[in-house]
Amino acid sequence: MIRRRPSRALPTAWAMLACLVLAQIAYPLTGGAARARLTVVTVVLGYLLSVTHALLTRGPRTAVALVLVTTGGGLAVEAVGVATGVPFGDYDYSGGLGPKLLGVPLVIPLAWTWMAWPGWLAALRLTRSPAARIIVAGVGLATWDVFLDPQMVSAGYWTWHDPTPALPGVPGIPVGNYLGWLVVAVAMMGLLGLVGGAAPRPADADQPMYALYLWTYASSVLAHAVFLDLPASAVWGGLAMALVALPLAVTLARPRRRAVPV
Repeated sequence: MIRRRPSRALPTAWAMLACLVLAQIAYPLTGGAARARLTVVTVVLGYLLSVTHALLTRGPRTAVALVLVTTGGGLAVEAVGVATGVPFGDYDYSGGLGPKLLGVPLVIPLAWTWMAWPGWLAALRLTRSPAARIIVAGVGLATWDVFLDPQMVSAGYWTWHDPTPALPGVPGIPVGNYLGWLVVAVAMMGLLGLVGGAAPRPADADQPMYALYLWTYASSVLAHAVFLDLPASAVWGGLAMALVALPLAVTLARPRRRAVPV
């Protein structure tokens, strides 16, 4: 098996991450159709970053598995959700995010992939057993939604027909949606672990993805609290995503442990 060299992966991933960060910084400065277009661009950048990183550091098998499980799986579960109300509740997408397939904007499945990969790598860093890795990775992905849904509902990109009961201070999103995300995220990570194959991890090649996860956490807290007028979701999302983000930050501050396969 050919080992992917971090010298190739790191500059590419860091450059793509920088473009993503700039797009996210611009988000609060826009509105209307410009904000919708920037949302789509941001998701596409995040998607390309995660898939490219998986390809350069783990090879084609893992990259293809990531796309099939999270992009394909994301489309499938969203289509079922829109049609039946399971597992996220009864909701519909507006036309603000572009063309749809099966009632789902094409950009939505890309968002699952965007954050699934850094969530998986964070869990790889934090755990040793495969079972624990699946649970932690699922939590790492699902808790991001505690930021995502309030922001997107506030922007008018999707709407629940019966958004109760909701988290205090975060109307418009039923609590069952977050539980549905957790179930789906854990299932996705289990499939990714099964079909993604095993490949060596080059030293330090995952640093950009750790940075992506921690940037997403910190910038979401700041944006919701200061720029988007969503203080309650800043608190709830900050508490939820901290379950993975804070342990990850602590481990990164410690001396590096022996690498494990993924």
